[in-house]
Amino acid sequence: MEIPGHPRVEIVVPVKNEENDLGPNIRRLREFLDTAFPFPAEVCIADNGSTDATYELGTLLASELPGVRVVRLEQSGRGRALKQVWSSSTAEVLAYMDVDLSTNLNALLPLVAPLLAGHSDVAIGTRLAKSSRVVRRPKREFISRSYNLLLRATLSAHFSDAQCGFKAIRADVARELLPLVEDTSWFFDTELLVLAEKAGLRIHEVPVDWIDDLDSRVAIAKTVGEDLRGIARLMRSRVDLEPVRQKYGRPRILDPRTALAARVLRFCAVGVLSTAAYALLYLVLRQGMPAQVANLLALLITAVGNTTLNRRITFGVTGVEGRWRHQLRGLVAFGIGWSLTAASLWLLHTAITAPHQAVEITVLTIANLAATVVRFSLFQTWVFDDDAPTLPAFEPPAVLDQTRSH
Repeated sequence: MEIPGHPRVEIVVPVKNEENDLGPNIRRLREFLDTAFPFPAEVCIADNGSTDATYELGTLLASELPGVRVVRLEQSGRGRALKQVWSSSTAEVLAYMDVDLSTNLNALLPLVAPLLAGHSDVAIGTRLAKSSRVVRRPKREFISRSYNLLLRATLSAHFSDAQCGFKAIRADVARELLPLVEDTSWFFDTELLVLAEKAGLRIHEVPVDWIDDLDSRVAIAKTVGEDLRGIARLMRSRVDLEPVRQKYGRPRILDPRTALAARVLRFCAVGVLSTAAYALLYLVLRQGMPAQVANLLALLITAVGNTTLNRRITFGVTGVEGRWRHQLRGLVAFGIGWSLTAASLWLLHTAITAPHQAVEITVLTIANLAATVVRFSLFQTWVFDDDAPTLPAFEPPAVLDQTRSH
């Protein structure tokens, strides 16, 4: 039963210095809601720190168009604006979209319908699905895909597009999650999604038609820096999500082969980073010391970093308990890697008296790749075996399908 005067959906449009686009796009959005959207919906213009006529124009639109209101925040920050408006809303479902309306509005109903039906908790538009139609500059496409791959490697994220400005959340779920979100700017979306996923909430994805806004105000370099700091913070985070998980979470059924593949992918990502760091360290150290000594020191330094990253990222072990035991066991794996690389160097120098450094690097890289397989096996079965989350046991596909049906 609908409560008179209470919209079922509230769409927040965060704006800062958007006096040129605000009028025509809010009118277009309101017309769509009045003619093509089946649920009562309200539009909230959330002005966060504008210094032009954006707020005054928003006030005029609110007085002219039924179902439009405006909120003024003196401090800037998209996350801050969304958090304040969503926290005080009376709607059942809370959504937001960018003022440029880059996303085709026909995706709005598929976005919010699963939330209104209680099927999902959070919904996001994705520009990275195969069925999405996207017009975007190559630089933006590369940054977006790289960012989402980074989220998968560092935070084990499974959603496909964290940055699309087209999202919705059930109001009851938002009341539980919003107090846990720290970021008040562009990283707000990512943090909200990561917390939702870790709490076992169901995230619905909608492929969208999307056209890049050529007048985008996003400062890419600054935003990238903030995102990287946000990722590092979430990797160290100890937010208690158990109350949310108990109230709304659903257990996610994982195919053990998929879980193992994801673990291998994260291990390989850490390995690529470690190999690059090793090669750089070796070249620096080789300038003033023999090859074997440079190899030993470079391996030792990167081994400690590799164990630390794999402990947290690949195997999901957090906290300080067992950290030194893991490092000591990791050094055993390092010893195996060192013996392989040392043997390869010895064989190279036996065959060639004074090999070029490029040849040394090539041989050592191949030896490191061989040692990687051994290290993963040791990490999986011994180094972190006492503390890492256990991968799900294999079950026949029919059993897995029955489990999903429930």
